[in-house]
Amino acid sequence: MFLDRAKIIIKAGNGGNGSTSFLRNAQTANGGPDGGEGGNGGNIIFVATNSLNTLYDFRFHKKFVAENGENGAKKLQTGANGKDVIIKVPCGTVIKDAENGKIIADLYSDGMTFLALRGGNGGHGNAYYKSSIKQAPHYSQTGEITKQREVILELKTIADVGLVGFPNAGKSTLLSCISNANPKIANYPFTTIYPNLGVCEVKGQTFVVADIPGLIEGASEGQGLGHYFLRHVERVRLIIHLVDISQSDGRDFIEDYKIINEELVKYSDELAKTPQLVALSKIDLLDEQTLKERKLRFEKEIGEKYIEISGATYQGIEQLKLKTLELLSKLPKKQPSKIEEIDFDKKDSQSINITRDDDGAFVVSGGKIDNFIRGVVLSDTRSFAYFQNRLQEMGIIDMLKERGLKNGGMVKIKDIVFEYFE
Repeated sequence: MFLDRAKIIIKAGNGGNGSTSFLRNAQTANGGPDGGEGGNGGNIIFVATNSLNTLYDFRFHKKFVAENGENGAKKLQTGANGKDVIIKVPCGTVIKDAENGKIIADLYSDGMTFLALRGGNGGHGNAYYKSSIKQAPHYSQTGEITKQREVILELKTIADVGLVGFPNAGKSTLLSCISNANPKIANYPFTTIYPNLGVCEVKGQTFVVADIPGLIEGASEGQGLGHYFLRHVERVRLIIHLVDISQSDGRDFIEDYKIINEELVKYSDELAKTPQLVALSKIDLLDEQTLKERKLRFEKEIGEKYIEISGATYQGIEQLKLKTLELLSKLPKKQPSKIEEIDFDKKDSQSINITRDDDGAFVVSGGKIDNFIRGVVLSDTRSFAYFQNRLQEMGIIDMLKERGLKNGGMVKIKDIVFEYFE
């Protein structure tokens, strides 16, 4: 099954906790702190590969969590780092931040990688806090807790040429004639419900062709199937625009041509600028006189050059292939999506938020608090004294007073609850 869009949840591993330990053995009379560092959490990494051509693997597997770092141990043993999670995606996958829709990565070619989330830092063991003043610290630091994020994966087919046109214009038939692809072909609208790719060889050279599901009027605004797949022609260097000159479906071929171009313009100005090669298809269904009249009408009303083809009789197919190769030789490769410089994995280390609980207690939270509180242990006198001093230095006590904190008021900071007195 073809799937070209998926929303998934990703989370890097948490950092391991530092260890609180003291060296005690028969050979050492006065052992000091020997608690080791916690390991770092695993990262979330995306890798593009040519071995995939759909996002189907994400239909059921929607959450990816990297391994947590291991806790530190005695004898200065550092915890093992958590294992990274490698997420393989097809080449051409664009990754967006689900929160704001901004593009954070465009994995355009085979082997490209994107480090989406870094694992949390491991906490320091009590040996780290030893100093001339603190000879025997009875506390360590907890590991950094990471937050899960939502991202949207969108696949944009990597092809040199895109076939566009109304349903039943003959795109799938043409693809089967010029390439090694074997698309489903039938005489009803929307036979093609996902892009088909084929490799065409001409004079020892090759190019990739994508058969894009049929567009209709209103496709760029959500009508039919086409709007869902218009992204797949964003990458192509050349568009082969198939127009059913036989009018086998009862539509006017001139109107068909205009409508498709209007939809391309509505979807993207860049897409509308992509060079086109017009192919008037199904010429085998018309007698010589009717074909001549319709070609004259196209030349008069549209004025674009064209190639006449028939997928059924292979008429004009070789000419179309040669012309396509000639045009491609003059066209540069499309560039990856423009990515705004944003730090998707930016850690919040400065925010301080103060709210009131239902019981009237002041609740202090935020990134600065999360980082600061990791090294606080209430049961240790020195650690708690450090905690109190830092609340003053960080201006949190003054902020609480401005919000109405008085003697006897309750304050909650993470798992710490205390009554304030000056």
